[in-house]
Amino acid sequence: MSSPTDEDGKRDDPSAYAPKWVRDSNRETSHESPSVGGDKFSQRSEQSFSENRPAADQARAHRPLDTTFTRDARVPPRAWSRRAETELPEGDEEPPLRMPRSLDPQFMKDPPRARRALGRLAAVGGLIIAASVGAAIALFATGKLPSGLNKMLGLSADNTTVASKLATDPSKTPEQAISTAAQPTITSTEQRPIGDDSARVTSARSAIERAPTIRGVTDNEIRLGISAPFTGSAKELGNQMRLGIETAFNLINQSGGIHGRQLRLVTADDGYEPMRAAETMKELYEKQQVFGFIGNVGTPTAVVALPYALERRTLFFGAFTGAGLLRRDPPDRYVFNYRASYAEETDAVVRYLVKMRGLRPEQIAVFAQQDAYGDSGFAGVAKAMRALRGGNEGTILRLDYQRNTLDVDDAVARLRAHKIPIKAIVMVGAYRSCAKFIEKTRDIYPGMIYTNVSFVGSTALADELMLLGPRYANGVIVTQVVPAVESYASTVLKYKTALAKYFPGVPPDYVSLEGYVVGSLLPEGLKRAGRQLDTEKLVEALEKVRGFDMGLGALISFGPTEHQGSHKVWGTQLNENGRYQAIDLE
Repeated sequence: MSSPTDEDGKRDDPSAYAPKWVRDSNRETSHESPSVGGDKFSQRSEQSFSENRPAADQARAHRPLDTTFTRDARVPPRAWSRRAETELPEGDEEPPLRMPRSLDPQFMKDPPRARRALGRLAAVGGLIIAASVGAAIALFATGKLPSGLNKMLGLSADNTTVASKLATDPSKTPEQAISTAAQPTITSTEQRPIGDDSARVTSARSAIERAPTIRGVTDNEIRLGISAPFTGSAKELGNQMRLGIETAFNLINQSGGIHGRQLRLVTADDGYEPMRAAETMKELYEKQQVFGFIGNVGTPTAVVALPYALERRTLFFGAFTGAGLLRRDPPDRYVFNYRASYAEETDAVVRYLVKMRGLRPEQIAVFAQQDAYGDSGFAGVAKAMRALRGGNEGTILRLDYQRNTLDVDDAVARLRAHKIPIKAIVMVGAYRSCAKFIEKTRDIYPGMIYTNVSFVGSTALADELMLLGPRYANGVIVTQVVPAVESYASTVLKYKTALAKYFPGVPPDYVSLEGYVVGSLLPEGLKRAGRQLDTEKLVEALEKVRGFDMGLGALISFGPTEHQGSHKVWGTQLNENGRYQAIDLE
């Protein structure tokens, strides 16, 4: 819109663009006080101005003049701009007497400092964001992110440990150095004393150094895993081993745990199958984040589980197996066994049969599972035979069956076809398969001596045989790696008391007793390793356990060259009532 000009081409008074009620007020002022506003306003009389006005305007013309209001209401010409002209529509109706803020001279003279306020708000927001990001980086460095976020980011306790080590390791590779340098640096626009910044850096570094992330270990808990059969033909072995370990852990946890940490057992069912064991080991290690493995059940599953643990330098403690693959010379650093080996069990029973029962070596056969478990037991018998024959092993009849089956017909047929009469069978199998073999041969060979290694599961075997009848159970021998559950040994009494407390109504069992011993022995090493726990410290602590008396009747000892705590073998024999009686094997 064009600006009105006078005859000389000069811009007219800017007040002409003011709202109508302001212009009217100016006219009134010029009539009553001509000195206000000078000669820039046309000189009109009040009467001539109000003749054609509404009654409200005429009444307003007779009000006393407020010179202050009208003086302030006039806008200095320098404050007007072309933009202001376009923003002032003409012909506005009269608003309330309160002056619009846009025409307030004070407002136009000193507008609010919006930019400065917004700048301060942006600075405060930036500081808040910087603090949040800094806290997140600190949590990332110390491995304290919530578990759900860790999983989403694909982080594990090991990853965070490695990350914290690389951050302070001067020998890291260029790729690692680039990765470290890529981490965002948080800066602040706020000035702080130099000492303040150095204190923050020192605090962050010390937090990382004093709180390393150890897999399966928190301030309140130590997680240990067990891969065992909880379903299938060998489920009783897994269930009883778990029961014994949990009984020991419960007793320790009630007393305050280990250095303030509770012991927690995480289970995974491998069904006594090697292929499934590969999956359960991975699940326990990667998903459950266990510190180590305790009480794994079985030799064929150990063939898969043991290498997995060793490759990751993870503890493999107290497995329920006497196989030689866990007893190498020199011993694997991370493998510790409580029990005697199958070779020691079979050697003890072969010597018993020859020296105590008067049999010849050729009258002894082996009924074995066709896998690493059976191979280990058969190797023990062969070793004992060589010792008894002056180095000559001779021919040993081996009767095989397939794991997780009850198909023993071929083994029975081969026994019957053998020319040399067999008077004793050393059995290296699972309880159901062994019971089935005894059932099918007892009537054919009434005087046969049946012996079993401890892995058979003494209680489960007795139950299976008693279902067949007392004559099938009577006289069956089982070698044990723990004292008889009917004994009054100190550890046995503690075990029975704890079992009745935490699992009321569950009867004592040889397998659960072994689990209890294993579950009590490992915490001894954990105590000696101290509060700042890791696998290497635990290994060193266990290797210093010498002559430890648990009340078993045999001392427990480990060392750098000895990772099997006990070599003791006990003998037991079933009576016609299905109860085990202790026998002397020597």
